[in-house]
Amino acid sequence: MARTRRYQVAASGRWWDEEDNRWLPAGEVHAWEQGLNQTACGLSLHRSRLARFAAVGWSDVLPESGGAADAVRRVCPRCAAATGR
Repeated sequence: MARTRRYQVAASGRWWDEEDNRWLPAGEVHAWEQGLNQTACGLSLHRSRLARFAAVGWSDVLPESGGAADAVRRVCPRCAAATGR
């Protein structure tokens, strides 16, 4: 049986959510699989200077979810395609 991939979020920025008292992704967001040093679209996390958000799931940053998408300006289309969204 194939393993289901779980993607977290890597983002170009972050913002402090006063209600939940935690940092949330902002700016451009990418899908990232924990344990790897690159996004689903192939960007290096370190070289691209992307912040990792292991506690935020990929589906939470999609605009239609509402969740952690308040400060998200752009969802990477290549990551969205790679995750089947």
